[in-house]
Amino acid sequence: MYHSQLNTFICTADNGSFNKAAERLFISSTAVIKQINALEQHLNLQLFRRTNHGVTLTPAGSVLYRHAKAIIEYSARAVAEAREAMNVSGTTFCVGTSILNPCKPFMDVWYRVSDRFPGYKLHIVPFEDDHDGILSEIEALGEKFDFLVAACDSKEWLSRCNFLKLGSYKQCVAVSRTHPLARRKSLSVEDLFGETVMMVKKGDSGTVDRIRAELEQFHAIKIEDTPRFYDMEVFNRCEQNQSVLVTLECWKDVHPSLVTIPVKWNYTLPYGILYPLNCGSDIQNVIDAISAVQSESISH
Repeated sequence: MYHSQLNTFICTADNGSFNKAAERLFISSTAVIKQINALEQHLNLQLFRRTNHGVTLTPAGSVLYRHAKAIIEYSARAVAEAREAMNVSGTTFCVGTSILNPCKPFMDVWYRVSDRFPGYKLHIVPFEDDHDGILSEIEALGEKFDFLVAACDSKEWLSRCNFLKLGSYKQCVAVSRTHPLARRKSLSVEDLFGETVMMVKKGDSGTVDRIRAELEQFHAIKIEDTPRFYDMEVFNRCEQNQSVLVTLECWKDVHPSLVTIPVKWNYTLPYGILYPLNCGSDIQNVIDAISAVQSESISH
């Protein structure tokens, strides 16, 4: 921030000798003299009186000495503040996103609280919706991601992370665009008679288990298990086999060959923010802020 010759100047004035200043600065006395001469030439001022017994400050040197110390102290404070600002602005939250679990719901609430976290920024990290690998992605919270957003009442997922509910999505069904039901605006359970209905295996999602229990009352409906966690292959199989897939309203645009249709039932799945089980204070502060604005919205 300031010219290094000022340090040499101050050290020489404090010690009253070029040789003693050289010892303190761990450089040669010749180097000290060259720096002082260069500084005097640059400022067009005589800063020291040179004698056989050492050096003393001239009136001009005394004025510069006083201000030089203030300049160095001010410069040190400026650098410290700049480094602190750099650290703050370098604080980054990593938010995961995928086709089935996009980060947009997080972004929507983040911008309602971001003014409380000046200097923080977001980094979007894509990941694959692979039913074999999704649990490892959940376990990467706190390392690969700070936050994920998903529709979730999965026991497997919730055993691996914390969850802040933001809302709920309606459970619907999806069929191929060429399926006889594709033109319907809504469906009843009876409309599914004679169909093969695809849904996740029993035991992980309480909501889907309740749907399964209702459908199992009707022998005219065949239930086909899917993996516990959907990926694009599940949607492909639905389209190729002309089956009916239990899905969510938020996934209506995931597969262009499928049509999502509401069903006359009252099943919803919560969606929200997934975050690490043992999170740091910065992540917890974001969660607390989002939770607060959510509560305010409900109260109003």
